[in-house]
This record gives sequence, structure tokens and C-alpha cells, in this order.
Amino acid sequence: MFSFLNKEHTIAGPGFNRWLVPPAALAIHLCIGMAYGFSVFWLPLSKSLAVSQGLTEAIKCGPEVGFFQELFNTSCDWKISTLGWMYTLFFVFLGVSAAIWGGWLERSGPRKAGVVSAICWGGGMLISAFGIYTHQFWIMILGSGVIGGIGLGLGYISPVSTLIKWFPDRRGMATGMAIMGFGGGAMIGSPLAALLIKHFATPTDVGVAKTFVVMGVIYIIYMLVGAMSYRIPASDWKPKGWTPPQNTTNNSMITSRSVHVKKIWGIPQFWLVWMVLMMNVSAGIGVIGMASPMLQEVFAGKLMGLDLKFNDLDKSQLTIIAGIAAGFTALLSLFNILGRFFWASLSDKLGRKLTYTIFFILGGLLYASVPSSANSGNLFAFVIAFGVILSMYGGGFATIPAYLADLFGTQMVGAIHGRLLTAWATAGILGPVVVNYMRDYQLGLGLPKSQVYNQTMYILVGMLLIGLICNLLIKPVADKWFMSDAELADEKRLAHEKSLGTVSNTSMSNDQTTTLKIALAWGFVSLPLAWGVYRTGLSALKLFS
Repeated sequence: MFSFLNKEHTIAGPGFNRWLVPPAALAIHLCIGMAYGFSVFWLPLSKSLAVSQGLTEAIKCGPEVGFFQELFNTSCDWKISTLGWMYTLFFVFLGVSAAIWGGWLERSGPRKAGVVSAICWGGGMLISAFGIYTHQFWIMILGSGVIGGIGLGLGYISPVSTLIKWFPDRRGMATGMAIMGFGGGAMIGSPLAALLIKHFATPTDVGVAKTFVVMGVIYIIYMLVGAMSYRIPASDWKPKGWTPPQNTTNNSMITSRSVHVKKIWGIPQFWLVWMVLMMNVSAGIGVIGMASPMLQEVFAGKLMGLDLKFNDLDKSQLTIIAGIAAGFTALLSLFNILGRFFWASLSDKLGRKLTYTIFFILGGLLYASVPSSANSGNLFAFVIAFGVILSMYGGGFATIPAYLADLFGTQMVGAIHGRLLTAWATAGILGPVVVNYMRDYQLGLGLPKSQVYNQTMYILVGMLLIGLICNLLIKPVADKWFMSDAELADEKRLAHEKSLGTVSNTSMSNDQTTTLKIALAWGFVSLPLAWGVYRTGLSALKLFS
């Protein structure tokens, strides 16, 4: 009944244009990228029970109600800190599910994985809507945190191997296009969620449950369209006129052989790349979580042209600078998204190792410059420094799949990428803990809020230095780790791969590509992305207005 989902039925036939595949990947990533934007729900959810009873202030839980009691408590509102655990679970389950089911994805194909991802991600939101309606936080955790997190992981890695095989000549650019969508998901989803909440809100309903239902249905439909649009090339397909690169200075580590995923944990180069990603992400993700309060506390009244410290501002002034800081956060999201495509594409020219070397050296210099620009009140230098830093944070995510393909081959790069994402799950804990702990520690020493981030910046420089050393130590993988020709042939058989000469008409997708079809596919993903950029740009203008 569901044989159309099988990998062998997604092999592209004659006349198929590879530029139809990136929009399919973007359709998946633009939806699951909303994981970054879930904080838009926290404030209304933190007073949902009170509003349902006609109250204006949240019904606070007593001191006897701990986290586990909150999971089942229906008599008090959820704390924002409690709701934030869902954000943590997203990235924990992203890494876990990608690591566990990465091998299954390689053999089952991106279409089947994309369909499962759509059902889990969108269906998880529907389950969470029921949890909001019944005020049961454990149902929300199960729906979006666990089931949604599994969909998040499968959706994130589903296009990686496919795109790298379609674009062997532009690996970085191809994965950069897809992973750019993950950065853009919140840029579309957050303003959409805000509009829906406003539409559904009543004097006795904050409107979040209905918003979850609408967005869950939209995401399921949108992701299914993307999943059904996936096509994979025949095993011996090559772009017209392209020949595999020969060893040169920039691509000496690009192998034409492949490593099996079951061996990956024992290879030193894998752990070096793991540390490279973990350090780059830890530094960036820690700043993302504190970007808004950092700008407000460092520049305070200067954001309004007043020489006032943060503690000297009244309530109305705090509201004004909070709006300006929201523009700063929006601007950083634009740098994050654009950096994913820019740096990944540039890595096709520079090589992955040199690109990451730039990330660590330039990033370290920029982090080290932040205290001086903050002390001098140079807002422009402060904003640009963090903008470039966030572009390299996003660029790191987009470049890493191509780095893995260069080192370990393309046969099982999706599964290997899934294993590597455990570094992201680790960084999601390490980065925020370092930044938040150091802020509290500095405040405890009595330092003014405008100076509590200085030491943190130097710690982040140290993280980047560790990443730089690990990157410089990466060498070509030893021959003993690669699959033999017989092992590779057996793996291709298990993965249901077929060559152009052996593929049958019944298993080959014979759809012909037209200019109209390409335009419609790209319009399908470009229009919502353009709307998100427009809304984000309006918010970012507040920073310099």
C-alpha cells in the first residue's frame, strides 16, 4: 500500500533536473526550524490557566510544587523556566533520533524519512494542543518535546545525503541551501504564531492551543509535499561535464571512497570534527540565548540617546529598549540564515578545513573585541561583531555535512551526520550554561550589569581556540577505515541503489522537468521565506531608527 515511499521508487529518471531537490529539502527545514521560535508561546502559556478563569495575573504554584509535580498539576500556571525544557528536549531528541535512525534513513531513503518527520513534527503539535487544552504539561512534553523532537531529527538529516549526491560539484552550496531553511523556520513561524495567537485570543483563552492545531496541520501538509518531492540519483549518475576532483591543495582530503557508519565512533577524525562542531556551536548558541538581555544591559539608556545605566531606567524606558533589543535579535537571525548559505558556498572554493579555520580565528578576534566596543559605547561595532559571529555559527552547521562527505565519503554521510549531531545536543547544554553561570557569578561579585559579559567573551574565545586546534589536527582518513569494493557493493544493495543501466521503468521516477515546474517548486518555498525576511527586516530597523 505504501510502496511509493520505498527508496527504489524515488530514483530520478531521464529529464529530471537536480534543482528540484533543494526546494523539497527547504520545505522540510522551513517547518522544523520553528523549533528555534517556540519561545513566542512561553509568555501566553505562562498565564493560560489564569486567563481561562478571568484573572490577569498568573496563578503561581506553591513552593511545594516541584518540576515533576508541575508535569501533572492542573491548578497552577506553568513557569517560563519549566516551559523552556521543551526547547532543551528539541535538541536532545534531535541529536538522539538522528544518531539512532541515521542508518535506517540511508537504506529507506529521504522520502520515507520525510513522511515520518512530517507526521511526528506536525502530529506532535496536535498532541501538544490537547495538552494545553487539558493543562497537562506531560502531554506537551510527549507531543512536541519527544515525538516532535524525533521528527525534528529525522527531518534535519533527511536531505543531507541526497543533496550531496545530487551536487558532488557543489556540496557546500547544496547543504547550505537546505540548512538555511532551518535557520529561517523561526523567522516565518514566530510572526505567523503571533498573528494566530492574536486572532484566536479571547478574554478567557490565550489562543495558543488553536494556534498549535492550525500550525500543526500546515506543517504536516507542507512537509508531506516536500517529502513526496524528494528524488535520488542513480548510483552512477554524475552532473553533465563534471569529473571528480583530483588531489590539490584545497581538496586533498576529499575521498572517493566511503566509511561505514558502524566504524565511525573509532575514527580519530570523527571525534576531531565532533569537537570542531561542538565548540563552534557552544560559543554561538550561548550568545543567541542572551542576545536580547546583553544588548539592554550593556547599552541601556544609550539605545535611546540617554546616558542612563540599566538600573536607572523606568518601566516605560525598559519597554522601549526591549523593543529595540528584539530588533537586534531579528537582525542576528538574518545573519544566521544568510551565513548558512554564504559560508557553505564559499567552502566549495576554499575547502572545509580553511573555512573552519576562518570561523575560529575571525570569531575569536570578534569575541575579544566585544568588551572594548561595549565599554566605548560603539553600538555599530558591537552589532556587526555579533552579526558576523552568528553568520559563522550558521555557516558551521551548513558546512559540516560537506566536511563529513569529504572525509568519510558520500555513501553513508547522512547516517554519519546523524551521529555527529550529538555534538549539537551537547553544545545546547554547555553553551547556555557557561554564559548564564558566568553572568550570575559576575553579578554575585558586585560588577555592574554593563560589565558582566566581559569575562564570558574571553571564555568563548578559549572555546574557539580549542576548536581551532582540533580543526588543524584533522588529516585524511587512513585506508583501513574505508569499505572494500565488495563491502560497498553490499551496502549499495542493502540501500536499494541502482545504476542507470539496471534501473527498471517501474522503479524509476520518469517525471520530466519543465521550467514551470522548477519555478513553482522554488516559489513554494521562496514566498514564505521572503515574507519572513520582510517581517524580520521591519523588526531589525528598530535597532537603528
